[in-house]
Amino acid sequence: MPCHATHVAPFLKGLTVNARDIEQPAPPASSPPGPTTFVEPETGSYFVSTYPPFSTWTAAEIPAVHEWLNAPPAEPLDAPLGLYVHIPFCARRCDYCYYLSYADKTADDRTAYVACLLDELAIYRDASALAGRTPTFVYFGGGTPSLLDEHQLAALLAGVQARFSWHRVREATFECAPKSVTSAKLRLLRDAGVTRISLGVQQLDDDVLRANGRVHLVRDALRAYDAIRSVGFDVVNVDLIAGLLGQTEASFRVGLDRVIALRPESVTIYLLEVPHNTPLYRRWHADAASVELVEWDRKRAWLADGFARLEAAGYTVRSAYAAVMDPPRRRFVYQDEQYRGADLLGVGASAFSYLGGVHVQNMAALDEHAACVRAGRLPLARARRLTFDERLIREFVLQLKLGTADVPYFDRKFGVDIRTRFAGPLIELQQAGALTVTDSAVRVTRPGLLRIDTLLKAFYRPEHRAVRYT
Repeated sequence: MPCHATHVAPFLKGLTVNARDIEQPAPPASSPPGPTTFVEPETGSYFVSTYPPFSTWTAAEIPAVHEWLNAPPAEPLDAPLGLYVHIPFCARRCDYCYYLSYADKTADDRTAYVACLLDELAIYRDASALAGRTPTFVYFGGGTPSLLDEHQLAALLAGVQARFSWHRVREATFECAPKSVTSAKLRLLRDAGVTRISLGVQQLDDDVLRANGRVHLVRDALRAYDAIRSVGFDVVNVDLIAGLLGQTEASFRVGLDRVIALRPESVTIYLLEVPHNTPLYRRWHADAASVELVEWDRKRAWLADGFARLEAAGYTVRSAYAAVMDPPRRRFVYQDEQYRGADLLGVGASAFSYLGGVHVQNMAALDEHAACVRAGRLPLARARRLTFDERLIREFVLQLKLGTADVPYFDRKFGVDIRTRFAGPLIELQQAGALTVTDSAVRVTRPGLLRIDTLLKAFYRPEHRAVRYT
């Protein structure tokens, strides 16, 4: 796939919306999907992380990214801006993982990749649209960012901050895997300004961890957690998964109770899905009888019980997947700002960005990504410029994952009453007990929150309801 230069024809119109740009809502489909028809797929993508679906993004829309980058800043200089840094390396790819990662790269490969990331970031730093803008939230994800050694980490952190100052950063998150955590690495992160550590524990049961291809055991997770606590960070999040191979209701509950006893500030529980690009799917596709998947109703029941146990321990459920201690002090800024339309600049192989209402994803192959950057070009693979109505839908469905969509917010930002725009599905889902609608907000009930990703398609434009998500 070709690289794309950063300098193209001048930006002509921008993404500022006026009345004549506003689309009229599409008429209801003849048979709109109702809550009783929504079912989670046994395999395939389930989790909704954006809108429109990834399958609608194309290389043909990449010029929209360059148009935005070459224009003067469309947002105030102090508007929220996120920075996402993708580190696609793992000791081993977990059987259920669908994120880009490579388990066969050397230390030299990782060093070269860090240098490439920083060069990519420098290209963005020179873009007109980002002149004078600095991030307010930063996220290092993977893969396994903590797999980098101390020298690579130091170069990465210093290089990122040299290109985009962190003086306005309110939250900086770094993902860690238990076996690659060391006190020396953690001190580097803390001293550089990382405020939030997300530890991928997934389950505290050695047999379940082995059955799902995890490289760590329970003792590694507990050692890593102790090291994180001893170094000191504002927020520690522990990731868990419900529905792993070999997991039972009892083992899930015991593992969660052990995590609660550790008192992390945040606990995230995902329901296992089996996307088509995972080793687990390939095993299932080859011999479904040999792979015993946990049914969705059971996974939802475990999540409901998990939320109840967290609430009993003093946590507050803050989204369809997470509970936190003291929510006013422990916002997840990365998520909250994205779900409210903030610009997000992503760098690295396969990284995603959302800039001025344009979705974009980088190339996934390391050699193609590096070749473009060496040539001084952005390694863009596909993009999608959102219409006004799509931007509205994107923010609405994502905010429903947080449990509440405020009516005044959408009226102020879009000039649209969401109760009218989405009247049909709102009535149907309210009758089904999935949400409530008042003058001030659309609020998702607990039963609705437990299956929120199956309900969101009701709010999609008709042409997006039946397409493949990824």
